[in-house]
Amino acid sequence: MSSVFRTRTLLLFIGDIVFFVCSLWLSLYLRALTPPSTALFLAHLRPFSLLFVAWVIVFFIAGLYESRSIILERRMISATLLVAQVCNIIIAALFFFLIPSFGIAPKTVLLIYLVVSFVLEMLWRVALFPLIGLRRQERALVVGAGQEIDQLIEAIAQAPRAPTRIAATLAPHAGLAHDVRHAIVQYRPGFIIADFNDPAVSGAFPELYNYLAQGIRFIDASFLYEDIFGRVPLSVLDDRWIARNVSRYSHMLYDVFKRIIDVVVALPAAIIAWIVYPFIACAIKLEDGGPVFVLLPRVGQDEVIQIKKFRSMSGNDAGDYGQSGTTQLFVTRVGKFLRVSRLDELPQLWSVVRGDLSLIGPRPETPALVAVYEKEIPYYGVRHLVKPGLSGWAQLYHDNHPHHGTEVEATREKLSYDLYYLKHRSLLLDVTIVLKTIKKLFTRSGA
Repeated sequence: MSSVFRTRTLLLFIGDIVFFVCSLWLSLYLRALTPPSTALFLAHLRPFSLLFVAWVIVFFIAGLYESRSIILERRMISATLLVAQVCNIIIAALFFFLIPSFGIAPKTVLLIYLVVSFVLEMLWRVALFPLIGLRRQERALVVGAGQEIDQLIEAIAQAPRAPTRIAATLAPHAGLAHDVRHAIVQYRPGFIIADFNDPAVSGAFPELYNYLAQGIRFIDASFLYEDIFGRVPLSVLDDRWIARNVSRYSHMLYDVFKRIIDVVVALPAAIIAWIVYPFIACAIKLEDGGPVFVLLPRVGQDEVIQIKKFRSMSGNDAGDYGQSGTTQLFVTRVGKFLRVSRLDELPQLWSVVRGDLSLIGPRPETPALVAVYEKEIPYYGVRHLVKPGLSGWAQLYHDNHPHHGTEVEATREKLSYDLYYLKHRSLLLDVTIVLKTIKKLFTRSGA
């Protein structure tokens, strides 16, 4: 079924481009209440084609091409789409203001386009796309058991636009092959979602491959779980999984390019950031007279590193929370603003230049907490095989972040997101994280 999501993503992209063009033609028509001439339409289409690229990127940042958003409720789609289209119109207005060489200033057209494009995009994504991209819901059998299987079933059941519905769930047992055959005859499923990491499940399926000829598709439950939730199910972790998915040597070329990008981006950004250093330093000093910077030990790539931040708390306990497991410090008023705006992280750009950090990677943790987590969470140390980063996949999607204390269960869930990044890391995924981090900075608060 994960391939179904990818096919629908391509259909969504193509449909968005078509409706962008149609919205432009209709906006020109409504502007003059007469069909636009070919010359007028092409005069607008040329600059708008450049905007279409930017608008697709905005849709991408907004999450409108993700598997999770494809199955969202209509109300959530409309709100996300409206915000994205407002951003797109602002981009277009700035585009024509800053680049007047195209010879058009479509102020009224842009306002009309905002309404027309929103209506047409809603028509496409809510009404037309389900008919083309989703077709009818196909029945599926789920073969497996456990917490992650339950989460998968619940997610599919609650998603009103999912491409399938669960007809039956079969738990692994000795007579599994017989029960699967009986369920196939009874329910005639299009999919079988199976937990192939379970020996009882994988042992049953050699008898069932003849169903492939009937058009039944077999989906690995762990792959589908990753596709829907954006994280690795921790139940699949073992030495073999680590060896297959987290090898350094299979990413050597990527690591070289990533290091070059880190320096090219971080060095000028770090120099430009000096402009705001005096203002931040004055604000921190005026509030309580304490030090401007703090040095914090963090576990990096197989070593302990020191990272520098603007002080946002009442002191610096260096992450050593003692017997209580929580810090006794508090966030200052200036510190709260620095955390919300992420300005406290600016000095870490120099850590990226030095090579202690990367722009993208798992966020580094304090040595004291790492010692606890490595005892309590199997394979926690795997996240230290790659260089930690200023932002990461877990920072985007893990809502239950541990804050200033030892929280094993929250960290266990966070690890599942870090492992997803380790498995799928690439320049494309890094760019995705950068774009979504920018969106998060403008739309969300907290630290």
